[in-house]
Amino acid sequence: MATGFCSSNTCLVLNRRSDSIFRHFPSSYPTSGSTRKRSSIRTMKCRCQSTGTDEPKTKMNLFDNASNLLTNLLSGGKIGSMPIAEGAVTDLFDRPLFFSLYDWFLKYGSVYKLAFGPKAFVVVSDPIVARHILRENAFSYDKGVLAEILEPIMGKGLIPADLDTWKQRRRVIAPGFHSSYLEAMAKVFTECADRTMLKFDKLIEQEESGGGKLIELDLETEFSNLALDIIGLGVFNYDFGSITKESPVIKAVYGTLFEAEHRSTFYIPYWNIPLARWLVPRQRKFQSDLKVINDCLDGLIQNAKETRQETDVEKLQQRDYLNLKDASLLRFLVDMRGVDVDDRQLRDDLMTMLIAGHETTAAVLTWAVFLLAQHPVKMKKAQSEIDAVLGQGRTTFESLKKLEYLRLIVVESLRLYPQPPLLIRRSLSSDILPGGYNGNKNGYEIPAGTDVFLSVYNLHRSPYFWDKPNEFEPERFLVQKESQGIEGWAGFDPSRSPGALYPNEIISDFAFLPFGGGPRKCVGDQFALMESTIALAMLLQKFDVELKGSPEDVELVTGATIHTKTGLWCKLKKRSNV
Repeated sequence: MATGFCSSNTCLVLNRRSDSIFRHFPSSYPTSGSTRKRSSIRTMKCRCQSTGTDEPKTKMNLFDNASNLLTNLLSGGKIGSMPIAEGAVTDLFDRPLFFSLYDWFLKYGSVYKLAFGPKAFVVVSDPIVARHILRENAFSYDKGVLAEILEPIMGKGLIPADLDTWKQRRRVIAPGFHSSYLEAMAKVFTECADRTMLKFDKLIEQEESGGGKLIELDLETEFSNLALDIIGLGVFNYDFGSITKESPVIKAVYGTLFEAEHRSTFYIPYWNIPLARWLVPRQRKFQSDLKVINDCLDGLIQNAKETRQETDVEKLQQRDYLNLKDASLLRFLVDMRGVDVDDRQLRDDLMTMLIAGHETTAAVLTWAVFLLAQHPVKMKKAQSEIDAVLGQGRTTFESLKKLEYLRLIVVESLRLYPQPPLLIRRSLSSDILPGGYNGNKNGYEIPAGTDVFLSVYNLHRSPYFWDKPNEFEPERFLVQKESQGIEGWAGFDPSRSPGALYPNEIISDFAFLPFGGGPRKCVGDQFALMESTIALAMLLQKFDVELKGSPEDVELVTGATIHTKTGLWCKLKKRSNV
């Protein structure tokens, strides 16, 4: 689930170490140390004031030529009629894959074949084609290689589940995210964020006693701890307490996250080799981490079943969630009548929510603060809105509805830094993809078994569907945008989704896909967006935030999400009016 409990937003990012300069982002990055080590993840330095792209490499070495020859022999004829981005395969070793996908998108168009070695992928950077794959012909595609990587971790949870299992579990889990539950979760979000703000207050008080007025913190780590506590309480009714301590379960969660990212960035699946799980040290540690988490989840499931109060879905949704001692999603799933799911499936569901539901929320908050710190006028505008709506009070479900500008900041951050930058699909049967904008009017025929990269990064920064696509402009989501003669695309119209708190794929006709789209869209999108908005509101309500050091000096890491290598180090001081 990437941001929230997402069954579509986790990705395979085939990236390696890069020392090249990244010029796609509209802003810049700080550098410092972090307690969250990501030594297994490849990195690259980023410079973000420029909005141009890296010049594609024109010279190919022997490895590039050999790879392209092999591609032509083994896969060149299997996906016909579309442009082929053979390029220089060694580009993939220089920087994260999705940056190269963007360059090739501008050169080859919205639908092209990426070919290297014996393998070929179809890369889609067009909302018309994305809509076809995700909604109009959704059940002709599954998660493909993504499911293969995640199955050892998440079993048959919503993300890696086969189609039949997914249909069954989606019908059970989706009703749990009803309005009363989300309203109760707003209270949980606020209480957890209160812990974080209290921690910051105490640190500043300690600094003031020594004559200082501000503190320096890695906010990425703090956001990650906050998101983990929220997931624990909201999904399992379990308090990790990670904001103030580190337990074996928390260590195991991070270990599992790092292994998931390692598997998504490593070319050879050596972990599938017989005996690897016992002979390779990191795989032994991974199995140990899984056992710690599974033992914890098994205990929570057993406790929930021992106090089961079985009833119909409608009555479950009518419970007084604001006053329930246990308002968790696990309680809902266990109490649902007629759903006698085995413990293994429940554990897979919970594991999926735990692993995929916390890391990307931290990433969203990280990049939202990062962007605001580079745009102080917009930060002050957000704080003015927060002051007008909340005053000195706490965030509630009702006040959240009034924080319009802050909600737009969250979604604009997701547009510029999609979590993840790619969605992965594999065709289950032959299909004809639409040509998309400026593509072949007859479309593109693809055979069964074709792997497809839906480049969310390209969609969100497409110069054909967004004005000033590399600029941070939260206000853009309030403005209607005509289709400008693009056949098959309905343009951007906020009125298409009346009552929606946040812009979505319907409003943008699939040009904006922070949570996927269609039937396999993220089931917990509102949970994730509300969580991010409330945490951001409470931070800006009490503190002024500045980046520590130069914003041009950061190392970016990508795995299942886009995050920093060494943390988002910031200076925090209490606002003068609070």
